[in-house]
Amino acid sequence: MNEWRKQAETESAAEKMMTQEELERKKKKEEKAKEKELKKLKAAEKAAKFKQQQNDSSTSKKKKNARRDASAADDNPLDYEDPPTPFGQKKILSSLMAKQYNPTAVEKSWYDWWDKSEYFVADAKSSKPPFVIVLPPPNVTGALHIGHALTAAIEDTIIRFKRMSGFNALWVPGVDHAGIATQVVVEKKLMRDRHLTRHDLGREQFVSEVWKWKEEYGGTILKQLRRLGASLDWSRECFTMDDKRSKAVTEEFIRLYKEGLIYRDIRLVNWDCTLRTAISDVEVDYVDIKERKLLTVPGCKEPVEFGVLTSFAYPLEGDLGEIVVATTRVETMLGDTAVAIHPDDPRYSHLHGKFAIHPFNGRKLPIICDAILVDPNFGTGAVKITPAHDPNDFDVGKRHNLEFINIFTDDGKINSLGSEFAGMPRFEAREAVKEALQKKGLYRGAKNNEMRLGVCSRSNDVVEPMIKPQWFVNCYSMAKQALEVATDGEIPRLEFIPKQYLAEWKRWLENIRDWCISRQLWWGHRIPAWYVTLEDDEIKEIGAYHDHWVVAKNEEEALADANQKFSGKKFQIIQDPDVLDTWFSSGLFPLSVLGWPDDTDDLKAFYPTSILETGHDILFFWVARMVMLGIKLGGDVPFRKVYLHPMIRDAHGRKMSKSLGNVVDPLEVINGISLEGLHKRLEEGNLDPKELVVAKAGQKQDFPNGIAECGADALRFALVSYTAQSDRINLDIQRVVGYRQWCNKLWNAVRFAMSKLDTDYTPPQTLLLEAMPLSCKWILSVLNKAITKTVSAMNSYEFSDAASAVYSWWQYQFCDVFIEAIKPYFSGDGSSFASERSFAQDTLWVCLDNGLRLLHPLMPFVTEELWQRLSPARGHKRKESIMISEYPTAEDAWTNEEAEHEMDLVESTVKCLRSLRAKVLGKQKNERLPAFAFCLNEDISKIITSYNLEILTLATLSTMKVLLSEKDAPPGGCAFENVNENLAVYLQAEGKIDTEAELEKMRNKMDEIQKQQEKLEKMINASGYKEKVPSHIQDENAEKLTKLFQEMEFFKKESERLEAEKSTKRLRVQNRRGKKNIVAALSRNAESRAQMVGI
Repeated sequence: MNEWRKQAETESAAEKMMTQEELERKKKKEEKAKEKELKKLKAAEKAAKFKQQQNDSSTSKKKKNARRDASAADDNPLDYEDPPTPFGQKKILSSLMAKQYNPTAVEKSWYDWWDKSEYFVADAKSSKPPFVIVLPPPNVTGALHIGHALTAAIEDTIIRFKRMSGFNALWVPGVDHAGIATQVVVEKKLMRDRHLTRHDLGREQFVSEVWKWKEEYGGTILKQLRRLGASLDWSRECFTMDDKRSKAVTEEFIRLYKEGLIYRDIRLVNWDCTLRTAISDVEVDYVDIKERKLLTVPGCKEPVEFGVLTSFAYPLEGDLGEIVVATTRVETMLGDTAVAIHPDDPRYSHLHGKFAIHPFNGRKLPIICDAILVDPNFGTGAVKITPAHDPNDFDVGKRHNLEFINIFTDDGKINSLGSEFAGMPRFEAREAVKEALQKKGLYRGAKNNEMRLGVCSRSNDVVEPMIKPQWFVNCYSMAKQALEVATDGEIPRLEFIPKQYLAEWKRWLENIRDWCISRQLWWGHRIPAWYVTLEDDEIKEIGAYHDHWVVAKNEEEALADANQKFSGKKFQIIQDPDVLDTWFSSGLFPLSVLGWPDDTDDLKAFYPTSILETGHDILFFWVARMVMLGIKLGGDVPFRKVYLHPMIRDAHGRKMSKSLGNVVDPLEVINGISLEGLHKRLEEGNLDPKELVVAKAGQKQDFPNGIAECGADALRFALVSYTAQSDRINLDIQRVVGYRQWCNKLWNAVRFAMSKLDTDYTPPQTLLLEAMPLSCKWILSVLNKAITKTVSAMNSYEFSDAASAVYSWWQYQFCDVFIEAIKPYFSGDGSSFASERSFAQDTLWVCLDNGLRLLHPLMPFVTEELWQRLSPARGHKRKESIMISEYPTAEDAWTNEEAEHEMDLVESTVKCLRSLRAKVLGKQKNERLPAFAFCLNEDISKIITSYNLEILTLATLSTMKVLLSEKDAPPGGCAFENVNENLAVYLQAEGKIDTEAELEKMRNKMDEIQKQQEKLEKMINASGYKEKVPSHIQDENAEKLTKLFQEMEFFKKESERLEAEKSTKRLRVQNRRGKKNIVAALSRNAESRAQMVGI
C-alpha cells in the first residue's frame, strides 16, 4: 500500500511540474485514446450483433421457409391486381404490391384523376409567380410521332417541376389548322370516297367538309398526348381557326396593314403546281442530286430527268455570231428577257449594249453587264436571265429594269406566251424545247450537273419559282427589334438554350426578306381584304390596281371604307379568295391563346410566357415570327427563353423515313408491338412495292423481335436523357427498354423498403441524425447532393444532367448500396440491431418520399403509384397527389461530408473485394471467404473498422480483420488488390493464387506508376512551372506525386513478399520431394534386408 501511495505522490508531483501546454496535450491524448477505445468497443459490439444475427438467421431460416411456403400456398392472385377504378376517380390500388412492374397496370387511371381533379389548371388570380409554356401546336392532321413525344416529355418535365416548386404553372394546349396539309388530306378523302374534287363541291361546301373532318379526326394527337402524361391545362385548349383565334388574326392583319407593314406586290414565290398555291420555305424539301437521274413527278406520265446541265446558243443581232448559255431548266428559256455577262470579261467586251434574238418568238434579249451575278470563270461566262422564274434572275431583273414574263399556268402548263409550246405540261415542254433547239442547230449538248431539287413536302411535286401578286409583310424593322432583344445588354430579354443558336438567329435576322403571307387555298383564315372594281376601270381583273384594296374586319366595314375612299363612284367589292399563311396565325399564338386582342385576365397574368420549347428546325419560320409579332403587337417578347431540342434520328443516325422502315411511333414503344405488327403498319401505308421490301428489311434488322412494351415513363425518361446531344438524337429503342427494366428495379426496391415498414409504421416529423447508423447518415447526405444537383440542372434546363443525377442516386446509392447495407438490421428474429432497424425504417421512408418526388417530373405515373403507398408522416397532412406536393429541397442538416468521404472509401474497398471474389471463386459465387484490410495509417484503420459490418455485407465475406502496417505484416496465402495508396485488401484463398500472375500484374502496375511519376516530375521540374502554374494546381500535383510514391512503395513491398512466398513455396516443394526420396530409399533398403534375411 505504501509503495502504491509513494508512486501516486511521485506522479502527482510530476504533473505539477508539467506546463499548461503539456497538460492540455496529455488531456487530448487521453481523450483520443478513449475515443479510439470507444470506437473499438462499438465495432466489437457491431460484430457481435452481426454474429448473433447470423446465428438468429440460421436458426430461424427453417421457420421463415415454412412461413414462405405457407404464404405461397395462401397467395391470392387478386390481391396483387388493382380493382377497377371508376373513370376520373382516384385509382384504387391492390392490397399487395405486384411482384413485378407492369407499365400498363401502373399507368392506367392516374391521368383521368389528375385531369378531373383540375391539378393541371392554372389560376389567373393566383398570388404565386407565373410560369407559362405554350405547346407548339401540332397539325390537326397529325398523329403523334417521336418528335411530338420529345416535345411533350421535355415540356411536361419542366411544367411538373415548376408546379411542384411553387409556381402558378400553365401549359396551354392548342392545335394548328395546317392549311395545306389539311386541305390535301380532305381532298384525297373526297376523291377516294366520292370521286369528287373540291371544285366539284365549291368553296363553301368544301370548307364545310373540312370542318366535319376536323371534328371527327382532328383531336387524335391531343388524346395521344394524354397517354404520355402531358399535364396540359385542357380548360384553355384552343384551335388556330376557332372564333377567338380568327378574331385575333384579323386584328393582326389590320394593324400591320395600317402601319404600312403589310402590302401587296408581284414577287417570286415557291409555287406548287399540284396544289396550285404558293408555299413557304419550310414546306420545301431539298433532294441532293449528284448526276443525271430519273425521278417520278406527280402528274407526269414518264419519269423526268434531273441533274443535267443543257447548253444552247442564242443568235446575236447583226450577224455577230452566237452566245452560248447553260441551264438545268431549259423550258424556262421561253421566259428569258436578257443574257448577262461580266463587265470585265474580255471575251464579250464587243457585245456590250448588243442584243440576242430569241429563236422561238423573235424577242430581242439585251446583253447586260452584271458583276454581282456572273462569274466569268464558270461555264461560258454568259448567263440566261429569266426574271419571272428564278430568284437570282429576279434580282437581276429588278437591277436592270427587265421585263418579267411568266410562262406557266397555275397547274404547270406552258401558257399563251410560250409560242408553239403553249398548253404543254412543263416537263413535256422541256423535251420539246430540246428537240426544237436541235432542229434549229442551236443545241450544244448536255452534261451531268450536281444540283439541289426543291420538292413540296405535302404533294411531292417539284417546286416552281413563279412570279405572282401576293400579300407581303415588311419584316425589316420588326427583325431589327427581334435581334436587339437577344443581343442588347448584359442580360438580354430573350435567351437561347443552347447558346449556339444565337449566331444563327443573328445571321437570319440580319439577312431577312419580306414574308409572303398569302396562299391560294380554300382552308385557312380568309384574307380580310376586299378588292374594289370601279365601273370606269379599264381592267376588271381582281388585283389589277394596287390602290383598289380596302382592309376591314368584315364586308360591312369594307363597304363603308370603300364608299369613303371612292366617294361618288359606282363600284363592286369582292373579298380576296386567298387565305393567310398558317405561320401568320401560329406566329401570334402566345398572344392569341391568352385572349389577345382583348385585355383578358389571362393576358395580364401570363404574358409574356416563360419559355418556348421546340425543335431548332423551325427557329426562323415560327420562333422568329412569334418574337417579331409579340414585340410589335404585345409590347414585349412573347417568351423569355427559347429552348431548342435536337432532332431525332434512328440508332444509325439516319433521318426517319417511311421508305426506310425506321419511323418510330411512340405509342408502339409505350404499348409494345410485334415485328408482324410493324410490317402491317407499313403495308397499310402508301409505299410502292420496292420501297415496302426495303422498309420491311430495315424493320427486321432493327427490331427482329418487335418492340417490347416499355410504358410512357420509360420512353419519357429515355428521351429527356438524350437531350445532352446537341443537334441530333440517335434514338436506340434498346435504351428505352433498359429504362423500362430500371423501372422494374425501382419497383422492387420500393417493394422491399415497404416490406420493412410495418403496417402500423408512421414516420417521424424529424430525424435524430446524430444517433443514426453511419449508412443512414451517408444516404441522407448523398440524397441532399442529388436534390441540389437535380434542382440546379432543372433550373438551367439541363434535363439530361437532372435525369442522370436522379438515376445515379436511386440506382448506385440507394439500391446498390444502402438497401444492401441495411439488410442485416432486418434479418433474424432476435432483438439485435433494434435501434439501427428503427433508424433504418425512418431513413427508408425519408428516402422514398424525397426520391419519388425528385423523380416525379421525369416519370409521373410510377412515382404517383409508389408514393400513394407511402404512409404520411406523423401529424402531417400531405397533399392528395405527388404532382401537387412540394419538390424536394436540400436540408443543411443532412449534409455530412465526412460520412460521404468514408463511404467512398468503403465502396472502393467493396469493389476491390468483389473483384477478388470473382477472380478467386469463379462460379462458386455464394461462398463466403475471410478477408483482411491492410491499412497504412490509423485514420484509414478507424474508418474500415467502423464500417466493418457494411463491408462484410456488401462484399459477401465471412470475416474481415483490420491490420495496421505499424503493427502487423500483410497476410500470406491471399489474393490482394490495392484500394488506394493507404489501403490494400486481401482475400484468403489458399491454393487458389497464381503467384506468378500476381507478380506480373504488380510489375505492370509499377511500370504504369513509374510512367506517371516521370511525367509528373517532368512537368514540375519544367522551366517557369512555379511562376506560371497556379498555386492550387501545384499543390494538387505535389499531392498526386506523393500518392504515386506511396503506391510504388507498397507494390515494391508486396512484390518482395510474394517473391519470398514463392521461394518458401519452392523450398517446401523441394523439402517434400526430398522427404519422399528419403522415405523411398529407406523403404528400398528395408526390402533389400528382408530379402537377405529370407535367403
